[in-house]
Amino acid sequence: MKALIFAAGLGTRLKPLTDTLPKALVEVGGKPMLEHVILNLKAQGFTDIVINIHYLGEQIINFLNAHDNFGVNIGISDERGEVLETGGGILKAADLLDDGEPFLVHNSDILTNVDLRQLYQQHIDSQADATLLVDHRDTSRYLIFDHANTLCGWINKKSGEQKPEGFCYDPTLHESWAFGGVHVISPTLLRFMREDGWSGKFSIIPFYLSVCRKARLMASPINPDRYWFDIGKMETLQEADHFLKSL
Repeated sequence: MKALIFAAGLGTRLKPLTDTLPKALVEVGGKPMLEHVILNLKAQGFTDIVINIHYLGEQIINFLNAHDNFGVNIGISDERGEVLETGGGILKAADLLDDGEPFLVHNSDILTNVDLRQLYQQHIDSQADATLLVDHRDTSRYLIFDHANTLCGWINKKSGEQKPEGFCYDPTLHESWAFGGVHVISPTLLRFMREDGWSGKFSIIPFYLSVCRKARLMASPINPDRYWFDIGKMETLQEADHFLKSL
């Protein structure tokens, strides 16, 4: 199984820690967040990993070299010239990932013990183009799925804005979920990107919303007995740090 780890972010929400350190190397529970993700993927059977880099990317390369890639086959998708965001980052890394099989995408600032092997298998069994890890945490912006767990829209519940054009949220027909920063993608999804002319710098959520009426994009809710933290901001980084040290 293959995976892509996003490690190109600027980490502005973690300043001043990220003034001289890439976000992915900020420590939580005594280890850099990138190390947590790599070791978790390795333990769950992912043997080939691609990591994208941008801000202070040479520090990430040196870190990986110093640890012999943690015994995993690791490739680098180099975005030091221009950060391409989540959608563009996937498309740039595709040549290193697309062997005809699905691959998992994992933000480096997500700390979780979700069963990623099960998520991957669920994706294969459902024959989806993409499967998104989701949960019910409080936020203002939600992905909207129908009762078959298929993505059909997006809503900002504070402003009332909805996407895509023509979508109308109905709480009796739809379920609101927050995206969990982990998803599994099939090569069919890359074909949608290329056929629809997506290139360069773009985010994955606008792309998902643009194709949700023709692609099969499924939700996979986080099991309540699993933990999940977005450690890309100071408050939750500290919360996760305390949690890990209490285990």
